[in-house]
Amino acid sequence: MERRQFKTEVSDLLHLIIHSLYSHKEIFLRELISNASDALDKLKYRSLTENTSVDGELRIDISFTEGDKRTLTISDNGIGMSHDELEENLGTIAHSGTKRFLANLSDDQKANSNLIGQFGVGFYSAFMVADKVEVTSRAYGSDTAFKWTSDGHDKYTIDDASRESCGTTIVLYLNDEGKEYANRWQLENLIKQYSDHIAYPIYLAYDQNTYDDKYNVTGSEHKVDKVNSAAALWTRSKSELKDDDYNEFYKNASYDSENPLFFIHTKAEGATEYTTLFFIPAKAPFDMYHADYKPGVKLYVKRVYITDDDKELLPTYLRFVRGVIDSEDLPLNVSREILQQNKVMSAIRNASVKKLLSEFKKISEQNPELYTKFIEQYNRPLKEGLYQDYANRDELLGLVRFKSTSVDGYTSLKEYKERMQSDQKSIYYITGGDEQTLKNSPLLSSYKEKGIEVLLMTDDIDELVISSVNKYEEIALKAINRSSAMEDFMTEEEKKQAKEEKSELAEKIKKSLGDRVKEVKLSNRLSDVSAVVVADENDPTVQMQQMLKAMGQSGMESAPILEINEQDPFVKRIAESKDKDFIDDASSVLLDQALLSSGVMPKNPSEFARKLHSLLAV
Repeated sequence: MERRQFKTEVSDLLHLIIHSLYSHKEIFLRELISNASDALDKLKYRSLTENTSVDGELRIDISFTEGDKRTLTISDNGIGMSHDELEENLGTIAHSGTKRFLANLSDDQKANSNLIGQFGVGFYSAFMVADKVEVTSRAYGSDTAFKWTSDGHDKYTIDDASRESCGTTIVLYLNDEGKEYANRWQLENLIKQYSDHIAYPIYLAYDQNTYDDKYNVTGSEHKVDKVNSAAALWTRSKSELKDDDYNEFYKNASYDSENPLFFIHTKAEGATEYTTLFFIPAKAPFDMYHADYKPGVKLYVKRVYITDDDKELLPTYLRFVRGVIDSEDLPLNVSREILQQNKVMSAIRNASVKKLLSEFKKISEQNPELYTKFIEQYNRPLKEGLYQDYANRDELLGLVRFKSTSVDGYTSLKEYKERMQSDQKSIYYITGGDEQTLKNSPLLSSYKEKGIEVLLMTDDIDELVISSVNKYEEIALKAINRSSAMEDFMTEEEKKQAKEEKSELAEKIKKSLGDRVKEVKLSNRLSDVSAVVVADENDPTVQMQQMLKAMGQSGMESAPILEINEQDPFVKRIAESKDKDFIDDASSVLLDQALLSSGVMPKNPSEFARKLHSLLAV
């Protein structure tokens, strides 16, 4: 007998599950059945790719004993586990994902049992209902079996054992919290509720009383019933499925407690035959912005599970999509490298993307309320597609939404275009902060006065994404926090004059500020502020520079352009002054105030405060 110690994080997890998730204890059965189904998938795949046979029917068997020592047994004839795999999968953090699980489980989430499946720690939920758990397993191709045993505290043991064939048997010694599951009707209902879609038959063994004509109990009969439909839901006709069928399948497969926003079920026939069933979660997946996000789409070939860990099945901007792709044409031994180059998979991927985008468009037109819920969760990843997926850029431009100075909520580029003034040449937008910061930008004042709508680009990627688009239906997209936007308020004569003339005031302030600014310009679009900072046409804005610096990307610094309002009283004082110290302090404060109004902290706040104080004391 080998006695081993759980890793610290596993012990923490067991304590948390046992003491915090009792209100959701029935999910343990879903988790153990899902694990058994995965083991059967792996064996089926291996037997097909290695051209070997499988003895008997691939199945899951469940039985229970009543009385004082109630037990529940879940058994499969799947791939099984070796000695080392038992230790790796059940005793260490390396394969359990518990560290990330615990890090993400805040106090208000401790009752959310659906997180268990997301982190691959579902086996441990057995300890919610059991004082002791025994796992006997024999790996495929091995003659040796081993038994893992633990009471869910800090230790476990691994012993030699015997098992007639490969597979795994889990015996739960039920505690007071779990005694209700030694019951045929309870088990049958839970299996139908949570695991009816499992593609392998689930058999429930039980003893049924027999009666005479007077309904006296004469004995009992041992029975074994198949209790699930054992049919992959996506293979069934849409006409025979109800929304509840789809919703239950989604919740069980994705460990989500909420129904999806909507689903898309497609069966394609012809040169390439495949079925897809895609779901859009009501809430964005918790790891959507993690570099190591877990893909949500599983790949099957002729109902044989292949992988759920391939990020190539859909482009990364659609990583929030959950569901299934089942191909009739891919080889069963397809590898990740082959997937990336396979023409069939490429055709399925391209068609799936177009189908998803067309469905998004249909919902936006037919059900705006539902589409708003979708946008609230997934607007940002859709924007990523604008620079990731050039082939579908036009479709994506019609799908993304923005905040605006003219309407509440979200608006589309199409709606903006319909509201444009007759002589307006560009679609105007501003980047560099949250909605409130952008709404308070002094750059907006002249646009408001002229009744020109400005889109508020509040996502951190907007500056990169939109600048790569340039146009929408031949109309230029123009950032008002770039210097070129000022020219839209100038006549041709004024543009020509501006190029020929240099302002003495602008040169005075530029000389004082030196390399802190790229250029100083007199502005024709400022009315109630003294100055603003804008970026040159091809330079990153100061906000973007800050974001890139926070991400560890140096070398992108570029000085801003300072636009000044020569009618402002403070600017007039600089123009009239001959005192170099005053000009230097006033010019510095002018720049720092402009930075602050755009949501950027001056590089030297204490120096800004000192100079401002000296000016106020004058």
